[in-house]
Amino acid sequence: MSGFRFPADRLPDEALLSGLATGDPELAVVFVRRFQHRVFGVAMAVTRDEQIAEDVAQLTFERAWRHAQIYDSRRGSVATWLTSIAHNLAVDAVRARRTEPMAPEDLDALIGAVTETPERWALADEASAQLRSAVARLPREQARALVMAGVYGMTAQEIADAERIPLGTAKTRIRAAMAKLRTTLASVRRDDHDG
Repeated sequence: MSGFRFPADRLPDEALLSGLATGDPELAVVFVRRFQHRVFGVAMAVTRDEQIAEDVAQLTFERAWRHAQIYDSRRGSVATWLTSIAHNLAVDAVRARRTEPMAPEDLDALIGAVTETPERWALADEASAQLRSAVARLPREQARALVMAGVYGMTAQEIADAERIPLGTAKTRIRAAMAKLRTTLASVRRDDHDG
């Protein structure tokens, strides 16, 4: 029995991540195969560009390899940790390539992608679910202004120009959205502590 080895494709996610960290090529391949569709799905949902999504997926696995030793299972599953990395890298990639204002109809699709699948299942972490839910409940104009500012890093003036609204209106939408998010999330936290 000493020569028996558990098949790598049946190992738990944490064991595969540990194998990735040690540089075991077989475990690294199994790890990538296990998560490649999920990681690519998150990247594609955010970037809506196949080439950029592929680049984001590759960067995600490189970052997972470099930072595998800091993974903390108390903060979520390996899948949640990995898809969070993919999501953050995809958002950064979208910000970096943005050279012209986004068409309003494209922004509506992005808001849907952030609040619906595949990210709904991929980022199952409770805090992100609460945030997505709170953003989805905002009035559409406020949600759009918040996403433009928060995800795309646009200034209030850039939002005003893109939305063809006065600067003061853009600022008001951002402030109102932030205030509503704070109130909603504070209420959720109170309910969690009371319950």
